[in-house]
Amino acid sequence: MAQISPPQTSASDQAIAFWVTAPGQGELRGERLPPPGPDDVLVQTLYSGISRGSETLVFSGRVPASEAQRMRAPFQAGELPAPVKYGYISVGVVVEGPPALCGKSVFCLYPHQTRYRVPAAAVYPLPERVPPERAVLAANLETAINGLWDADLRIGDRLTVIGAGTLGCLVAWLAAQVPGCEVELVDTNPARGAIAAALGVAFATPATAAGERDRVIHASGSPAGLTTALALAGFETILVELSWFGSQPVSLPLGEGFHANRLTLRASQVGQVATSQRARWTRGRRLALALRLLEDPRLDGLISGESPFADLPRVMARLAAPDARDLCHRIRYP
Repeated sequence: MAQISPPQTSASDQAIAFWVTAPGQGELRGERLPPPGPDDVLVQTLYSGISRGSETLVFSGRVPASEAQRMRAPFQAGELPAPVKYGYISVGVVVEGPPALCGKSVFCLYPHQTRYRVPAAAVYPLPERVPPERAVLAANLETAINGLWDADLRIGDRLTVIGAGTLGCLVAWLAAQVPGCEVELVDTNPARGAIAAALGVAFATPATAAGERDRVIHASGSPAGLTTALALAGFETILVELSWFGSQPVSLPLGEGFHANRLTLRASQVGQVATSQRARWTRGRRLALALRLLEDPRLDGLISGESPFADLPRVMARLAAPDARDLCHRIRYP
Protein backbone atom coordinates (compact mmCIF):
# COMPACT_ATOMS: atom_id res chain seq x y z
CA MET A 1 0.00 0.00 0.00
CA ALA A 2 1.43 3.35 -1.04
CA GLN A 3 2.24 5.80 1.73
CA ILE A 4 0.46 9.17 1.53
CA SER A 5 2.79 12.06 2.16
CA PRO A 6 1.57 14.86 4.43
CA PRO A 7 0.74 18.14 2.66
CA GLN A 8 3.76 20.32 2.11
CA THR A 9 3.84 23.72 3.78
CA SER A 10 5.67 26.49 1.97
CA ALA A 11 7.33 29.42 3.68
CA SER A 12 4.58 31.70 2.38
CA ASP A 13 2.05 29.73 4.46
CA GLN A 14 3.81 30.59 7.72
CA ALA A 15 3.53 33.75 9.81
CA ILE A 16 4.14 35.06 13.31
CA ALA A 17 1.45 37.07 15.09
CA PHE A 18 1.07 38.99 18.34
CA TRP A 19 -1.60 37.66 20.72
CA VAL A 20 -2.92 39.10 23.97
CA THR A 21 -2.81 36.02 26.21
CA ALA A 22 -4.19 37.58 29.41
CA PRO A 23 -4.83 41.13 30.66
CA GLY A 24 -1.48 42.91 30.53
CA GLN A 25 0.33 40.00 28.84
CA GLY A 26 1.14 39.16 25.24
CA GLU A 27 3.31 36.85 23.18
CA LEU A 28 4.36 36.08 19.61
CA ARG A 29 2.87 32.89 18.15
CA GLY A 30 3.43 30.96 14.96
CA GLU A 31 0.50 30.90 12.53
CA ARG A 32 -0.34 28.84 9.48
CA LEU A 33 -2.09 30.92 6.84
CA PRO A 34 -5.25 29.68 5.14
CA PRO A 35 -4.96 28.50 1.53
CA PRO A 36 -5.36 31.30 -1.02
CA GLY A 37 -8.79 32.04 -2.41
CA PRO A 38 -9.33 33.21 -5.99
CA ASP A 39 -9.61 36.87 -4.93
CA ASP A 40 -7.03 36.90 -2.12
CA VAL A 41 -3.76 38.75 -1.74
CA LEU A 42 -0.76 37.79 0.36
CA VAL A 43 0.68 40.79 2.20
CA GLN A 44 4.20 40.92 3.62
CA THR A 45 4.06 43.35 6.53
CA LEU A 46 6.44 46.30 6.61
CA TYR A 47 5.07 48.27 9.57
CA SER A 48 2.22 48.22 12.03
CA GLY A 49 1.07 50.84 14.52
CA ILE A 50 -0.24 50.67 18.06
CA SER A 51 -3.40 52.56 18.94
CA ARG A 52 -2.96 54.24 22.33
CA GLY A 53 -6.75 54.19 22.73
CA SER A 54 -8.77 51.05 22.14
CA GLU A 55 -5.80 48.73 21.59
CA THR A 56 -4.17 49.44 24.94
CA LEU A 57 -7.57 48.99 26.61
CA VAL A 58 -7.84 45.59 24.94
CA PHE A 59 -4.32 44.68 26.07
CA SER A 60 -5.13 45.72 29.65
CA GLY A 61 -8.42 43.80 29.71
CA ARG A 62 -10.47 46.97 30.24
CA VAL A 63 -13.15 46.43 27.58
CA PRO A 64 -16.62 46.06 29.15
CA ALA A 65 -18.21 42.67 28.45
CA SER A 66 -21.18 44.49 26.91
CA GLU A 67 -18.89 45.91 24.19
CA ALA A 68 -16.91 42.77 23.32
CA GLN A 69 -18.76 42.14 20.06
CA ARG A 70 -18.99 45.79 18.98
CA MET A 71 -15.24 46.13 19.63
CA ARG A 72 -14.27 43.33 17.26
CA ALA A 73 -11.51 44.30 14.83
CA PRO A 74 -12.10 43.39 11.14
CA PHE A 75 -9.67 40.43 11.16
CA GLN A 76 -9.64 39.67 14.87
CA ALA A 77 -9.00 36.08 15.97
CA GLY A 78 -10.05 34.82 19.38
CA GLU A 79 -12.40 36.59 21.76
CA LEU A 80 -12.08 39.38 24.27
CA PRO A 81 -10.69 39.57 26.85
CA ALA A 82 -8.14 36.86 25.89
CA PRO A 83 -6.60 35.09 24.15
CA VAL A 84 -7.16 37.42 21.24
CA LYS A 85 -5.28 38.66 18.16
CA TYR A 86 -6.28 42.31 17.94
CA GLY A 87 -5.18 45.34 15.93
CA TYR A 88 -6.05 47.38 12.85
CA ILE A 89 -2.99 49.32 11.69
CA SER A 90 -0.94 47.32 9.18
CA VAL A 91 1.13 48.49 6.21
CA GLY A 92 2.77 46.03 3.85
CA VAL A 93 3.50 45.04 0.29
CA VAL A 94 1.44 42.64 -1.81
CA VAL A 95 3.59 39.65 -2.80
CA GLU A 96 0.87 37.42 -4.26
CA GLY A 97 -2.43 38.30 -5.88
CA PRO A 98 -3.86 40.13 -8.88
CA PRO A 99 -1.17 41.64 -11.15
CA ALA A 100 -2.58 45.13 -10.57
CA LEU A 101 -1.77 44.84 -6.84
CA CYS A 102 1.44 42.78 -6.81
CA GLY A 103 4.34 44.89 -5.62
CA LYS A 104 2.06 47.65 -4.32
CA SER A 105 2.37 49.07 -0.82
CA VAL A 106 -1.01 48.81 0.93
CA PHE A 107 -2.82 49.61 4.16
CA CYS A 108 -5.02 47.00 5.82
CA LEU A 109 -7.08 46.88 9.03
CA TYR A 110 -5.18 43.80 10.21
CA PRO A 111 -3.59 42.81 13.56
CA HIS A 112 0.17 42.67 14.19
CA GLN A 113 1.41 39.78 12.02
CA THR A 114 4.40 39.23 9.74
CA ARG A 115 2.28 38.22 6.71
CA TYR A 116 -1.38 37.51 6.02
CA ARG A 117 -3.92 36.60 3.37
CA VAL A 118 -7.03 38.73 2.96
CA PRO A 119 -9.49 39.47 0.16
CA ALA A 120 -8.06 41.98 -2.29
CA ALA A 121 -10.93 44.34 -1.47
CA ALA A 122 -9.61 44.61 2.12
CA VAL A 123 -6.35 46.35 1.15
CA TYR A 124 -5.96 50.00 0.19
CA PRO A 125 -3.04 50.94 -2.09
CA LEU A 126 -1.03 53.84 -0.73
CA PRO A 127 -1.03 57.07 -2.75
CA GLU A 128 2.27 57.59 -4.55
CA ARG A 129 3.41 60.40 -2.24
CA VAL A 130 2.57 58.62 1.03
CA PRO A 131 5.53 56.54 2.32
CA PRO A 132 4.72 53.27 4.11
CA GLU A 133 6.40 54.57 7.27
CA ARG A 134 3.82 57.39 7.56
CA ALA A 135 0.81 55.30 6.54
CA VAL A 136 0.56 53.84 10.07
CA LEU A 137 -1.26 57.09 10.93
CA ALA A 138 -4.17 56.25 8.61
CA ALA A 139 -6.49 54.70 11.21
CA ASN A 140 -6.10 57.61 13.63
CA LEU A 141 -6.57 60.11 10.82
CA GLU A 142 -9.76 58.35 9.78
CA THR A 143 -11.02 58.75 13.36
CA ALA A 144 -10.07 62.44 13.30
CA ILE A 145 -12.01 62.98 10.06
CA ASN A 146 -15.09 61.36 11.54
CA GLY A 147 -14.77 63.44 14.72
CA LEU A 148 -14.66 66.70 12.79
CA TRP A 149 -17.68 65.63 10.75
CA ASP A 150 -19.51 64.97 14.03
CA ALA A 151 -18.42 68.39 15.35
CA ASP A 152 -20.02 70.13 12.37
CA LEU A 153 -17.07 72.55 12.23
CA ARG A 154 -17.81 75.77 10.31
CA ILE A 155 -15.66 78.38 8.58
CA GLY A 156 -14.26 80.81 11.14
CA ASP A 157 -15.09 78.70 14.22
CA ARG A 158 -12.95 78.88 17.35
CA LEU A 159 -12.06 75.25 18.08
CA THR A 160 -10.29 73.78 21.09
CA VAL A 161 -8.88 70.25 21.00
CA ILE A 162 -8.18 68.75 24.44
CA GLY A 163 -5.37 66.18 24.41
CA ALA A 164 -2.25 66.43 22.24
CA GLY A 165 -1.88 62.72 21.63
CA THR A 166 -1.79 61.34 18.10
CA LEU A 167 -5.54 61.67 17.60
CA GLY A 168 -5.82 65.15 19.10
CA CYS A 169 -2.89 66.41 17.03
CA LEU A 170 -4.46 65.06 13.84
CA VAL A 171 -7.81 66.68 14.65
CA ALA A 172 -6.11 70.04 15.26
CA TRP A 173 -4.03 69.75 12.08
CA LEU A 174 -7.12 69.02 9.98
CA ALA A 175 -9.19 71.78 11.56
CA ALA A 176 -6.44 74.36 10.98
CA GLN A 177 -6.95 73.89 7.25
CA VAL A 178 -10.57 75.10 7.43
CA PRO A 179 -10.54 78.78 6.37
CA GLY A 180 -10.68 81.22 9.25
CA CYS A 181 -10.70 78.62 12.03
CA GLU A 182 -8.80 79.46 15.20
CA VAL A 183 -7.47 76.19 16.59
CA GLU A 184 -5.99 75.76 20.05
CA LEU A 185 -4.50 72.43 21.15
CA VAL A 186 -4.56 71.90 24.92
CA ASP A 187 -2.43 69.45 26.92
CA THR A 188 -1.01 69.13 30.41
CA ASN A 189 2.45 68.43 28.93
CA PRO A 190 4.06 71.75 27.86
CA ALA A 191 6.50 69.87 25.63
CA ARG A 192 3.61 69.22 23.22
CA GLY A 193 3.73 72.92 22.35
CA ALA A 194 6.55 72.24 19.88
CA ILE A 195 4.41 69.66 18.07
CA ALA A 196 1.48 72.08 17.92
CA ALA A 197 3.74 74.75 16.43
CA ALA A 198 5.03 72.34 13.78
CA LEU A 199 1.43 71.54 12.82
CA GLY A 200 0.51 75.23 12.59
CA VAL A 201 -1.84 75.48 15.59
CA ALA A 202 -1.80 77.37 18.88
CA PHE A 203 -1.02 75.59 22.14
CA ALA A 204 -2.12 76.06 25.75
CA THR A 205 -2.18 74.22 29.04
CA PRO A 206 -5.53 73.75 30.80
CA ALA A 207 -4.72 76.77 33.01
CA THR A 208 -4.07 79.11 30.05
CA ALA A 209 -6.62 77.81 27.52
CA ALA A 210 -9.10 80.23 25.94
CA GLY A 211 -12.78 79.92 26.81
CA GLU A 212 -16.09 80.62 25.06
CA ARG A 213 -15.21 78.25 22.21
CA ASP A 214 -17.56 77.49 19.30
CA ARG A 215 -16.54 73.85 19.19
CA VAL A 216 -14.59 71.64 21.60
CA ILE A 217 -13.23 68.17 20.83
CA HIS A 218 -11.99 66.00 23.68
CA ALA A 219 -9.32 63.38 22.93
CA SER A 220 -7.18 63.16 26.08
CA GLY A 221 -8.58 59.88 27.41
CA SER A 222 -8.74 61.50 30.87
CA PRO A 223 -11.89 62.40 32.85
CA ALA A 224 -10.10 65.60 33.94
CA GLY A 225 -9.68 66.51 30.27
CA LEU A 226 -13.41 66.16 29.68
CA THR A 227 -14.10 68.42 32.67
CA THR A 228 -11.77 71.01 31.12
CA ALA A 229 -13.58 70.67 27.81
CA LEU A 230 -16.92 71.46 29.46
CA ALA A 231 -15.43 74.55 31.12
CA LEU A 232 -14.09 75.94 27.82
CA ALA A 233 -17.31 75.55 25.83
CA GLY A 234 -19.31 78.64 24.93
CA PHE A 235 -23.08 79.06 24.76
CA GLU A 236 -24.76 76.22 22.81
CA THR A 237 -21.38 74.73 21.90
CA ILE A 238 -21.10 71.20 20.50
CA LEU A 239 -18.57 69.19 22.52
CA VAL A 240 -17.44 66.00 20.76
CA GLU A 241 -16.06 63.11 22.83
CA LEU A 242 -13.43 61.12 20.92
CA SER A 243 -11.91 59.37 23.95
CA TRP A 244 -13.08 55.88 24.84
CA PHE A 245 -12.84 55.06 28.53
CA GLY A 246 -13.60 51.35 28.37
CA SER A 247 -14.69 50.11 31.79
CA GLN A 248 -13.47 53.26 33.60
CA PRO A 249 -16.33 55.24 35.20
CA VAL A 250 -16.34 58.99 34.47
CA SER A 251 -17.82 61.67 36.72
CA LEU A 252 -18.74 65.05 35.18
CA PRO A 253 -19.73 68.44 36.71
CA LEU A 254 -23.07 68.67 34.90
CA GLY A 255 -24.51 70.76 37.72
CA GLU A 256 -22.41 73.78 36.76
CA GLY A 257 -22.83 75.58 33.42
CA PHE A 258 -23.84 72.55 31.36
CA HIS A 259 -27.58 73.32 31.33
CA ALA A 260 -27.39 77.11 31.46
CA ASN A 261 -25.09 77.12 28.43
CA ARG A 262 -27.27 74.55 26.62
CA LEU A 263 -24.23 72.43 25.75
CA THR A 264 -24.38 69.40 23.48
CA LEU A 265 -22.14 66.45 24.45
CA ARG A 266 -21.86 64.24 21.37
CA ALA A 267 -20.23 60.81 21.11
CA SER A 268 -18.11 60.09 18.04
CA GLN A 269 -16.98 56.58 17.16
CA VAL A 270 -15.20 55.53 13.98
CA GLY A 271 -17.13 52.25 13.62
CA GLN A 272 -19.94 54.24 11.96
CA VAL A 273 -19.65 57.06 9.44
CA ALA A 274 -20.80 60.37 10.95
CA THR A 275 -24.54 60.92 10.54
CA SER A 276 -24.11 64.00 8.35
CA GLN A 277 -22.07 62.02 5.79
CA ARG A 278 -23.61 58.56 6.02
CA ALA A 279 -25.91 58.86 2.99
CA ARG A 280 -22.96 59.18 0.61
CA TRP A 281 -19.84 57.99 2.41
CA THR A 282 -18.79 54.41 3.16
CA ARG A 283 -16.06 53.46 5.60
CA GLY A 284 -13.92 52.48 2.61
CA ARG A 285 -14.29 55.91 1.03
CA ARG A 286 -13.45 57.55 4.36
CA LEU A 287 -10.28 55.44 4.79
CA ALA A 288 -9.20 56.21 1.23
CA LEU A 289 -9.57 59.92 2.06
CA ALA A 290 -7.41 59.51 5.17
CA LEU A 291 -4.66 57.91 3.09
CA ARG A 292 -4.73 60.75 0.56
CA LEU A 293 -4.43 63.33 3.33
CA LEU A 294 -1.23 61.73 4.66
CA GLU A 295 0.93 63.41 2.02
CA ASP A 296 1.97 66.18 4.47
CA PRO A 297 5.52 65.38 5.73
CA ARG A 298 4.88 67.36 8.92
CA LEU A 299 2.89 64.38 10.14
CA ASP A 300 6.09 62.37 10.54
CA GLY A 301 6.55 64.28 13.80
CA LEU A 302 3.60 62.36 15.28
CA ILE A 303 5.55 59.09 15.17
CA SER A 304 7.47 59.25 18.41
CA GLY A 305 9.25 55.90 18.30
CA GLU A 306 9.88 52.65 16.46
CA SER A 307 10.65 49.13 17.67
CA PRO A 308 11.32 45.78 15.99
CA PHE A 309 8.46 43.30 15.83
CA ALA A 310 10.33 40.92 18.15
CA ASP A 311 10.00 43.49 20.96
CA LEU A 312 6.25 43.98 20.56
CA PRO A 313 5.14 42.15 23.76
CA ARG A 314 7.42 44.35 25.87
CA VAL A 315 6.53 47.53 23.95
CA MET A 316 2.79 46.92 24.25
CA ALA A 317 3.06 46.53 28.01
CA ARG A 318 4.99 49.80 28.27
CA LEU A 319 2.53 51.74 26.10
CA ALA A 320 -0.43 50.45 28.12
CA ALA A 321 1.00 51.87 31.35
CA PRO A 322 -0.97 54.84 32.77
CA ASP A 323 2.07 57.14 32.65
CA ALA A 324 3.01 56.44 29.01
CA ARG A 325 3.46 59.69 27.05
CA ASP A 326 4.13 58.34 23.54
CA LEU A 327 2.42 59.53 20.38
CA CYS A 328 2.19 56.93 17.60
CA HIS A 329 4.62 54.05 18.12
CA ARG A 330 5.59 52.18 14.96
CA ILE A 331 6.54 48.51 14.76
CA ARG A 332 9.12 47.51 12.13
CA TYR A 333 9.04 44.02 10.60
CA PRO A 334 12.03 41.97 9.44
